[in-house]
Amino acid sequence: MENNLYPLKFHPVYKDYPWGGSRIPETYHRDLPPGIYAESWEISDHADGMSVVSNGQLAGQTLRGILQAHSADIMGSNVAGSKFPLLIKLIDAKQKLSVQVHPNDATAARFGGEAKTEMWYLLGENKTHVYCGLHDGVTKESFLQAVADGTSGETMRPVPVQKDSAVFVRGGRVHAIDAGCLILEIQQNSNTTYRIYDWGRMGNDGKPRDLHIDKAVQVINWNDHGNPLVEPTVLVETEGFQCLEVLACEYFRLEKLTFSMPLEVPMSGTTFHALFIAEGEATIEWEGGSETATAGESVLIPAALPAYTLDGKATVLRTSIPEC
Repeated sequence: MENNLYPLKFHPVYKDYPWGGSRIPETYHRDLPPGIYAESWEISDHADGMSVVSNGQLAGQTLRGILQAHSADIMGSNVAGSKFPLLIKLIDAKQKLSVQVHPNDATAARFGGEAKTEMWYLLGENKTHVYCGLHDGVTKESFLQAVADGTSGETMRPVPVQKDSAVFVRGGRVHAIDAGCLILEIQQNSNTTYRIYDWGRMGNDGKPRDLHIDKAVQVINWNDHGNPLVEPTVLVETEGFQCLEVLACEYFRLEKLTFSMPLEVPMSGTTFHALFIAEGEATIEWEGGSETATAGESVLIPAALPAYTLDGKATVLRTSIPEC
C-alpha cells in the first residue's frame, strides 16, 4: 500500500477530572497505577491530548505528525484538510459530570470556541441515567433563574440508559452524564465545554471549578426538546454476523459489528475506520500483516488500505465519516 500505512494503535491519553473513577483500567485490564481515570482519549489529534502511535514502524510518532505527511491516505476523501475530524474517548463517570453545553458550528463561528456535536454509547452493564436537553417550557429567563438558585440540573430531561443505549448530543443541547456511566464518546474534534453548574464540587486544587454561564447562554439551543435516544437499524443479520447502524449524522457514523466468523471489509478510500473492541478479541488482517486487539482497545484503519479482515469472536464499534 502507498506509504506503507497499516492499522494504527495509540497510547491512551488519560484525564484525571474530579468526577472520574477507575473503571476504565479495571474493565479493560490496563496495567496502570492507582488513580483517577475519568477519560481515556483513544484517538485524538488535539493539542490538549495528542495520540502517539504504539505499534509498528510508526511507533512513537504523533497522529498530527503522521497526518501532516499522509492526511488523505489516513482520513480519506470524505475529510477536507489535514486535521483529524473526530475525538474518540472513553468516559468513566464515578460522579455526575457538570451541567454543560458545547457550541455548534454556527455558534462557534459567531462566538468562538470549537464546535462539538457528540454521541454516547453505553458500555457498562449497570442501569443509570443521563440528562440531555431541556424540559418543555424552559426559557432563557427561567433557566438563568434556576442557575442563580443552584437548581439548573432540574431543568434538564432525565434519560434512563443501560448497556448499548445510544444518546445523540448536538452542539447547543444542555446535558450532564450521571454517576455510573461508562461510555464510548464519538465527537467532533473539540475540547470546548461551557460549564453551567457543578453540583457544588471542588476541583483537584480544592477550589470550585470555573463556570462559563455567559458563554453557555450564547450557544444554548432553547428550542431543543427532542428525544436524544437513538434506535439502531439492522443492516445485515446472518449466522455468525450482525451489523447495526447505531447513528449516522453529518459528522460521523457509528456501526456495531458482532461476529464469530471471518469478516472481509473492503475499503473505498473515502473514509477511515476507527474500531473500538467492545467485547471479545479480534484479529485484524491486511495485505502485509495482522494485529490482534482485545476488549478496550482502539485501532485506526487508514482509508488507503484496500481491505482488511476481522477474525475472531467480538463486538466492534466502528466509526467512519459519511459523504458530505
